[in-house]
Amino acid sequence: MIYLDYQATTPLAPEARDAMLRWLDGPEGTGFGNPHSPHRMGRMAAAAVELARDRVAALFPPGGKVIFTGGATEALNLAIRGTGSEGSVSVSAIEHSAVLDTAQALGQAHVLNVSQDGQCNTRQDVPDDVRLIAVMQVNNEIGTVQPTIDWHRKAKEAGALFLIDAVQAYGKMPVTEADMIAVSAHKFHGPKGIGALWVRDGVELNEVQTGGGQESGLRSGTLSPALIAGFGVAAQVAAERMMHDAEHVEALWMRARELFADWTLNGSSDARWHGNLNIRRDGLDVARLMSECRNVMFSAGSACASGSGRTSHVLKAIGLTDQQAKSSIRLGFGRYTTMEELEKAAETINAAVQDQGL
Repeated sequence: MIYLDYQATTPLAPEARDAMLRWLDGPEGTGFGNPHSPHRMGRMAAAAVELARDRVAALFPPGGKVIFTGGATEALNLAIRGTGSEGSVSVSAIEHSAVLDTAQALGQAHVLNVSQDGQCNTRQDVPDDVRLIAVMQVNNEIGTVQPTIDWHRKAKEAGALFLIDAVQAYGKMPVTEADMIAVSAHKFHGPKGIGALWVRDGVELNEVQTGGGQESGLRSGTLSPALIAGFGVAAQVAAERMMHDAEHVEALWMRARELFADWTLNGSSDARWHGNLNIRRDGLDVARLMSECRNVMFSAGSACASGSGRTSHVLKAIGLTDQQAKSSIRLGFGRYTTMEELEKAAETINAAVQDQGL
């Protein structure tokens, strides 16, 4: 099988897997302690957590703290719900549902429009009562890189906090300044089930989940040393390989654009993470295509919406019709994708498209 769905999840880095194993030891080992226990095994586990926290923090801007969560969805909820209940929350039209749905559930959502190339520019107003602006750094469906530096500046001018969903950016490019930043380990070769919210020094959050308050009184629940250790090492490896990985992705992107030259690109080709190729062919039956290309793992849209039957809100936001959106596919590649795999996948997909008479 050929895996081209890096926006949905990424292969676990072997270094991260090795780091996790020690903290999964059973009764014969010493790695299964509760990091919140005061005895020796607990302290050992707690030390592993803090080492990982430092490694994760190294890829964030200086002057903040890392709060571990169960993933980016929890981190985003903590950021949006924990910053208060008064005022509006301005969010870009192409945000992940974890942001859009949370703001809407609170009855505070103000949606910012995007251009046809997928950019959310600051030449638009925010409500006078805005308390929080949320603009993701890299879109998960079309890969567009947003002008988060400009939005951070606009948020400051409006007296609002600024939140970045950096799930698709962290570990791949420098994360830009914000008041809060949410990330997820499994999007950059770490394990599933662990994420973090980075909170700038001086930003006060309210507890939104009651219990033991293990994470600075903001997030309750026993931490997993194994998941966090894997997260930390994945961050460390990403920092060491960032330039090399980016060069590899760029080579794959250039070849992919040749291989899929007859397709239409969705979103900007320049202001984009080049590990995301979202393309369309008018009239394409994507369900049939996926059935006929079972050995190539790719997406018909955001993995979070797969099977929902809903048209991608991201593709609609950039002006695509329902039919154009439903004729689109997303190919995601990265560190462990080989050129041979990409070329084989393209051959398989393009042959299946020709069978549809397109």
